[in-house]
Amino acid sequence: MESGGKGWLHGSLFFYTVCALALFPSRVTGQIRYSIPEEMSVGSFVGNIASDLGLEPKRLISGKARVFTADSSEYIGLDKENGHLVVKHKIDREELCGEISACSVSFDVIFDNPMELYRVTVDIQDINDNSPVFPKSKIEQEISELAVLGARFPLESAIDPDVGVNTLQKYTLQPTDHFKLHIQNSEDGSKNVEMVLHSPLDREKKKHHNLILTAFDGGKPQRSATVQINIIVLDVNDNAPVFSQSSYKTSVVENAPKSTIVTKVSATDADESSHGIQYYFEHATSAVKALFSIDADSGEVKVIGEIDYEKHKQFKIKVKAKDQGGLTDSSEIIIDVIDLNDNTPKITIMSFSSAVSEDAAPGTVIAMMNVQDLDSGDNSKITCSIDLNSPFKIMSSLTNYYNLVTDSELDREQTAEYNITITAVDGGNPPLSSREILNLKISDVNDHAPQFERESYNAFIAENNPPSTTILTVKAEDMDWGPNAKVSYFLIDGDLNGAPLASYISINSETGVIYAEKSFDYEQLKSFKMQVKAQDGGSPPLSNHVTVNIFIKDQNDNAPQVLYPVQTGGSVVAEIVPRAADVGYLVTKVVAVDVDSGQNAWLSYKLQKATDRALFEVGLQNGEIRTVRQVTDKDAVKQKLTVVVEDNGQPSRSAVVSINVAVADSFPEVLSEFTDFTHEKQYNNNLTFYLVLALAVVSLLFIVSIISIISVKIYRWRQNKLFFKSGANLPVIPYYPPVYADGTLQHVYNYEMCGTTDSRMSDMKFVRPYSQNTLVSQSRLGTVQREKKEQEVDDLTLEQKPPNSDWRFPPNQRPGPSGQHRFHTLQQRWTPYEKSRAGVRPDEAGAGAGVIAGTGPWPNPPTEAEQLQVLMAAANASEATATLGPRYNLQYGPDYRQNVYIPGSTATLTANPQQQQVPQQALPPPQALPPAEVPKAAQTPASKKKPTKKDKK
Repeated sequence: MESGGKGWLHGSLFFYTVCALALFPSRVTGQIRYSIPEEMSVGSFVGNIASDLGLEPKRLISGKARVFTADSSEYIGLDKENGHLVVKHKIDREELCGEISACSVSFDVIFDNPMELYRVTVDIQDINDNSPVFPKSKIEQEISELAVLGARFPLESAIDPDVGVNTLQKYTLQPTDHFKLHIQNSEDGSKNVEMVLHSPLDREKKKHHNLILTAFDGGKPQRSATVQINIIVLDVNDNAPVFSQSSYKTSVVENAPKSTIVTKVSATDADESSHGIQYYFEHATSAVKALFSIDADSGEVKVIGEIDYEKHKQFKIKVKAKDQGGLTDSSEIIIDVIDLNDNTPKITIMSFSSAVSEDAAPGTVIAMMNVQDLDSGDNSKITCSIDLNSPFKIMSSLTNYYNLVTDSELDREQTAEYNITITAVDGGNPPLSSREILNLKISDVNDHAPQFERESYNAFIAENNPPSTTILTVKAEDMDWGPNAKVSYFLIDGDLNGAPLASYISINSETGVIYAEKSFDYEQLKSFKMQVKAQDGGSPPLSNHVTVNIFIKDQNDNAPQVLYPVQTGGSVVAEIVPRAADVGYLVTKVVAVDVDSGQNAWLSYKLQKATDRALFEVGLQNGEIRTVRQVTDKDAVKQKLTVVVEDNGQPSRSAVVSINVAVADSFPEVLSEFTDFTHEKQYNNNLTFYLVLALAVVSLLFIVSIISIISVKIYRWRQNKLFFKSGANLPVIPYYPPVYADGTLQHVYNYEMCGTTDSRMSDMKFVRPYSQNTLVSQSRLGTVQREKKEQEVDDLTLEQKPPNSDWRFPPNQRPGPSGQHRFHTLQQRWTPYEKSRAGVRPDEAGAGAGVIAGTGPWPNPPTEAEQLQVLMAAANASEATATLGPRYNLQYGPDYRQNVYIPGSTATLTANPQQQQVPQQALPPPQALPPAEVPKAAQTPASKKKPTKKDKK
């Protein structure tokens, strides 16, 4: 036991079950009892209720365990963390129970979820914490000297609030030479102390006797109290007063008014001075002194305070009568308090659920309450009730305990809140009652699906509506509350004309407004149905459906269409009217339809234009064209009618049809008349405008293109002219390297050349070398070149070879001064774009960029004699004219196109790869060649024959 309570806990722990009233399977009731000493300090351990009840400690927290007392005085508290009952307030048994030996404190421990109640009783054990106390510190006693031996003199007893062994146990009297003590035990366990004279008194010897009276209790340690008794010896008075009754029994009504006479006592004395008897209370408690008084002379007992039956049900008062001689007598007054119905029943709500779900099952506990009446008997019998016609009832679980439970099913939609009045009435006369009002709210359950305002909806919308047009609004109500009543709207998926319904219709999920997603066409869709679902926000959600019928209203958006007569583009169709036709002759009938409906499709026919309006008329409704008068010879053969077909829409739409009518008796006559019939065409003004505009744009573009082409041609011509002026004196000098013994550069020729910036359009002339070695080389290659000459020309025309990297020589391998300075002027005229196309790096562009290179180094430049020999050989050779592209043609000699790159041009003059792969050793030796293949000796320029036209062809 904690807080020093271990040493003071007396008795043992009793746990037993008093009753188990199971209104519901989850609630069990019982009673538990503990015993503790009084005066325990606050926080002292009383008992482990969780262990004694067999509960888990967490049940105290989850169940919101709490202590309930009917009188709201909490001496014992509950520590929910460890399940201990502890002392909440210091308990004084004497203050709590007074003279009652069996003292206990009762309270209830209540649990929620589920609701449970346990009655706990704690017995308060008395400890010896009070010493005996005498009412007076000194007692004056007058005794006649003639007092007989054995005379008894009552003394005021000591008062000890403790009970049991701790209360008053014995008295001692010192000295005992004349008196001795006589202790008399009464029925209620109290002790009456009397002095008994066992030795005669002699006033003349001693007038006063001083005695010491000591009272002892039975506690450990033992406590005591003393009082001094002063005995005065009186002269002769040998008769003591005597009460008329040994005890007086009476009753008084609680709440009796003050000065009410309760009873009257009387005593008589045999002596002549009996009128001098005095009455007074003996050993009266403070409560008696506060409520009653006694008249010393008359002996009347009156009420002087407020008497409460609930506090004191009975009073026992000792009364004493004393004469003038000091002789006394004692008696007892027993006063019973009569209960009145002066206390109303007290209703205490121990547990209450302020809200309950509407789907709660009948018998669900709503509240637990305690009802008490401090009165007794029939006045304390209580009857509890609630209002009639309510879905609740009161059930009694234990004495003075009641449960408020549901009696039937609840429906929040009918009643969302209840004010339950609980009435407690006692059995008094007149009865007293008290009331307690409980406000109970019914929480919502999603038990109602949304309901549409209509069983179905019909909506009309005109065709050709703009997108997002509002069609109608659907509305659904949900009788539930909160999120369960929040309605959302959805379209049920479906198809319409092969497309999803959502592509035509949409709905606002919150407002229920239905919109058109696209424009409707009455001629394609006249009406359709769809399903709209309204769903609430409950869990699980509930929903309902409604059918929405949407009808498309027709608009006059289609013009009439003429079915007959058929309007053709080129042929002339005419209706023949004989000259003998009577009035009303049916010439023809205009047949037209309108795809609209209703009055938008009502057609009327009018004659807009006619060659002779007096001859024909058209039916307004049927479109029949009839003659109005007799046809005469004066009427023209060719008649043209223009009929307007107009619908009845707002605004109206129309169509025009032209009808050719021939007034003739025979078909040849009609044919002769209509051979020169001019078919007038009606052009659309807008079409004419667009044609003129297109013609003007095309003409403008053509003129701009011609100007651009002419400008480009002029620019190129000027550039070519400038270039030829700067490079006209540059000669083309072939250089032939010598033949080495190891065969290096045996058949390779190098040329120097220059070209314009537009080399693709320039002509190049190559002269054939004149020497024996050259002739021999030409003889060896002549046969192969002639066999593949045409194929090579085609390859150069169709496919452009990439630049051959062999023409690039580092500066140390280029021919001497001529390689670096000969074409300086030409190199300065190259543009960066031409250099990039020629494959010339910027660091090499200034050194030998215009050199046509072969393989191997050049040892020495040609001498003047060699140059002269070459020029003479070139003069006698056939004309060698070469151009870039298809005009490049070498008739005889070796293929000078190999490894030739023209700066500023994308053409690469390279020999046919097949021809390059022919090895030199595969060629026949010079002596093997036939004489016919050996070229003739070189001729001088003077002996050169001028070619004829035949030769040129």
